[in-house]
Amino acid sequence: MATPRQHLAVPNLTVQQLEYLVAVADAPTWAVAAAAVGVTPSALSQGLAELERRIGLPLFERDGRRRVLAAAAAPVLAHAREVLARTIDLARYTHQLREGRGGSLRVGMIDAAVEHFSDTLRHFRAHRRDLDLRLTVTGSAALLELLRRAELDLVVCVEPPGLVESLVTTPLTSEPLFVHAPDRRALDRPPREWGPWVTFPTGAHTRLVIQQALRRVGAGFDVVAESHQPEVLREMVRVGLGWTVLPTAAGRRSTTSPAVGQPIADRRLVVARRAEAILNPAGEALEQALHQAVAGERR
Repeated sequence: MATPRQHLAVPNLTVQQLEYLVAVADAPTWAVAAAAVGVTPSALSQGLAELERRIGLPLFERDGRRRVLAAAAAPVLAHAREVLARTIDLARYTHQLREGRGGSLRVGMIDAAVEHFSDTLRHFRAHRRDLDLRLTVTGSAALLELLRRAELDLVVCVEPPGLVESLVTTPLTSEPLFVHAPDRRALDRPPREWGPWVTFPTGAHTRLVIQQALRRVGAGFDVVAESHQPEVLREMVRVGLGWTVLPTAAGRRSTTSPAVGQPIADRRLVVARRAEAILNPAGEALEQALHQAVAGERR
């Protein structure tokens, strides 16, 4: 006869307590965290103390006069982020059903994707005038973090170097990356004499692609200036501060552009979603339109 499984008591947690934990993890101080969730620091502290009691695990430890997350809190924080993200999805979904309108769609894109898919975005908005489309434009890493926090529904960015917790990515298209030098004669030098470089900041996905490509051809990577903006990097090259590597569109806009060599690598753009999110029909429609635009370019 099978032995009955021992009943495991499930802690009675609230979404508010989990929201407090995420706020404390993301904010520089407890006062800022309290303001972010609209409570007093005292209420925040009491809520987290109750969370610790219900879990039966200390989530914080002392670092001098500060309370910081304990190492054992990492799985609890990951659970809190996931529950909070899915609860936000559910709230937005039910709100849209009650309103009976097109609802809203929060999209994040890197600047190159906005330029590449400008016609697709314009056509999509023209046929969905009842949809509140919000667009955030910044770097890939920042977009994926906003997506993970459920502050965005869909992201088009450079493929991350590894798996990102709770997110899934779908390949969309690729862009060639070209070497740019201050003058045409410099491009005739062997790769070991290229540089110095002006490029994207540390942590940018495109910077990692560039660094790996330069290493493959035997070039150094002495970085003397950084910027998130491709146009700024192009201007740095034009005035002679250094060399750079940029996608096609960012370097071929005017007669004053720096000298452009051959492509040194490709960077892949992907569509990213939260793995367990409630599907947003408008997001699915936009993703389909993006893939159709890419397919049309290949014909």
